[in-house]
Amino acid sequence: MPSKEDLKRRAAEIIDARADDLTALAKTILKNPESGFRELKTAKLVAEQFAALGMQPRSGLAVTGVRADASGSSAGPTLAVLGELDSLIVSEHPHADPDTNAAHACGHHCQIAMLLGAATALTNPDVLGSLAGRIAFMAVPAEEYIEIEYRDGLRRDGKIEFLGGKPEMVRLGEFDDVHLAMMLHTTSNPGEKLMCISNTNNGTVAKRIQFIGKASHAGGAPHLGINALNAAMMAMTAINFNRETFRDEDSIRVHPIITKGGEAVSAVPADVRMETFVRGRTLDALMDANTKVDRALRAGAMAVGAEIKIQTIPGYMPLHQNQAMAEIFRVNAAELVGEENVGYVDHRGGSTDMGDISRLMPVIHPYVGGATGLGHGATYVIEDYSLAVIKGAKALSYTAIDLLADDASHGNSIAGGQRPDMSIPEYLKFMRDLASEETFKSG
Repeated sequence: MPSKEDLKRRAAEIIDARADDLTALAKTILKNPESGFRELKTAKLVAEQFAALGMQPRSGLAVTGVRADASGSSAGPTLAVLGELDSLIVSEHPHADPDTNAAHACGHHCQIAMLLGAATALTNPDVLGSLAGRIAFMAVPAEEYIEIEYRDGLRRDGKIEFLGGKPEMVRLGEFDDVHLAMMLHTTSNPGEKLMCISNTNNGTVAKRIQFIGKASHAGGAPHLGINALNAAMMAMTAINFNRETFRDEDSIRVHPIITKGGEAVSAVPADVRMETFVRGRTLDALMDANTKVDRALRAGAMAVGAEIKIQTIPGYMPLHQNQAMAEIFRVNAAELVGEENVGYVDHRGGSTDMGDISRLMPVIHPYVGGATGLGHGATYVIEDYSLAVIKGAKALSYTAIDLLADDASHGNSIAGGQRPDMSIPEYLKFMRDLASEETFKSG
């Protein structure tokens, strides 16, 4: 039986032999960006690649998701290796689609290429024959929490229930048979070095808000109107007055935008729309901030006598990574890029639906360099595909080998050693109970 070191060397040879193809795949996806639940071309490419490796992909999961499984030579845990299909909307990005403004300003095109590189190595008989358990390769849709109105329309049409790809795949049962999960994200932060281990991320709740006032002539009879824009501004002020109650260690972030400010400058605004995220490091802190934001929104409406509709939409759970898996990844990262080039970040203020999976099983969500510019912005581009794709694919492969070789001794130990925060039914109930639509009439 080959040693883990032998298996890793073989995996590296396989990935290196396909390095040009994997880089080309990443660049093809870069040139064809698609936002969440619209990733039809990217999903088709992934399914074709999975099939070419001898697997039987299942497509159309959560609208555009793709899953293909490979079984080892003996029983053991199921490890999910994930990549995200979707892009952002960044019209000024150099690779933005001119029709949709979609752009890969977060590196998901490299994630998919890494996933395919890892699949190429791990499904090779020289490697797979020495692994226990099963590997579920998943290309998941809609991680970027954008286009909320569009996604809520899909929900109302019955096409999805949750607005994020991984929660939706949990709902559909695609994680019922999974015991461990991992993925690798690109980073452009030089302080995070060439590869980076991280610990936690904020969770998030989304809100769509409508302030309803009374239209009137803004110059001739403003006293006869009810200014919904003033209600919205008062609500944002009330949110700001709550900021001193947010503890630093809870990493609360509330960042509303007004998406509709009125109909015309000559009329008292009677229909004003707003969206916001509420983020927090822990579930308790997130729910506390959510309550305070709702209170502030209602106060803004009450102050001017307006009506308000508040829709609360489950976003993503706070991410907590498994330290034993993270240490395995760190050792492999050090082997690939050198110990001095492996960074660490304790907490990130952004959110990911990998947080939802972390409530259900052990997960890791580390980072690999190769990008420059500001994430989610027009300057974010991949400069080093050898690092972002090829070494990324090797890091995933090496970690999978460590988890599933030797009769999956590490994988079994980690899967059995972490008690889930929630069962899948408990998670689904929490998400469904959090979703709400409220109308508050003042006066």
